[in-house]
Order: sequence, then structure tokens, then C-alpha cells
Amino acid sequence: MTIRNIITIPDPVLREVCAPIESVDDAVRKLADDMLDTMYDAPGIGLAASQIGILQRIFVLDVAAEGEDKSPMVFINPEIVWSSEDLSIYQEGCLSIPEFYEEVERPASVRVKYQNRDGESQELEADGLLATCIQHELDHLNGKLFIDYLSKLKRDRVVKKFSKAARMTAKA
Repeated sequence: MTIRNIITIPDPVLREVCAPIESVDDAVRKLADDMLDTMYDAPGIGLAASQIGILQRIFVLDVAAEGEDKSPMVFINPEIVWSSEDLSIYQEGCLSIPEFYEEVERPASVRVKYQNRDGESQELEADGLLATCIQHELDHLNGKLFIDYLSKLKRDRVVKKFSKAARMTAKA
């Protein structure tokens, strides 16, 4: 298993829409394993393939609380088929926007259809942190970031800060 580099803003690959995975094979399972290793190493609770430069519709999650056993989840070709009218607010962060956190309002519950790591069709109803993470990672697969839910002023400040840091790194 391999720990991959996580792409950060302003890299344009984060704004790309990911393509469906045609068939779940050993290469896709290896990608899922690498993504989980990368997520745990970061550390984070979710990672989409686009965050490591792979434009395929797959993300991984583990929302187990600290001290609990790991509970890795793999979502291939996910699609939200229902979301609640009730909303919830969570303070979100992102491995592609390190050390920046902001409250985001999203549907409190969702139902997601997806394939698991064996290619089997699954459906899961989620609420709380799991629902928020599913929506956050699925946004990545659609080229959307959690900062897109913020005011233009806040979003522009964050992008400017990371763009400046990227220029400074490039000069070094």
C-alpha cells in the first residue's frame, strides 16, 4: 500500500468532474487501499480520488471516533438519491485546504447508492457526521469544494492565501 500526495488548492484538478469507474477490479481495490492509507496518514476522515490527482468516482471515509476501532468505508460511483429537508451545520475542514475550518450547512440526512470494494451495489442512509462527510466527498468528485458554500469574501480570502503560498513554494 502506498501513501499518495494530497493535492491542495489552488490546483485546478480539484475543480475537475470525475469519471465513473467502469468495473471494480484489483486496480480499483488497490487505489481504495492507497486512499485509506493516505487518509489515515494525513490524518483525515475522508478522501476523494481527485484529491490525489485521480479523476475517478471513488472516495473513502472513516468517521469512527477517537479510541474506537477503525471503520473504513469505500464508495465507488456514489450518488445521493435522497436528502432531508432538515439541515445541520458542521465545522468542516479538508485535506486539500489544510488548517482551514468553517461551518457549512448541509442536509442533515442523505441516502446514497454506491458500489462497495467488491463492486456490489449498496444503499446507505446516513445522518450526522457521516452524512456530512458523504456530501463533502461527493462534492469533490463533482469538482466542488466546501469553501464554495461560504460567502464570496471568505472564499476569495482562502483562495488568495493558498495561491500566495503556492507561488512562494514554487519560487523556493
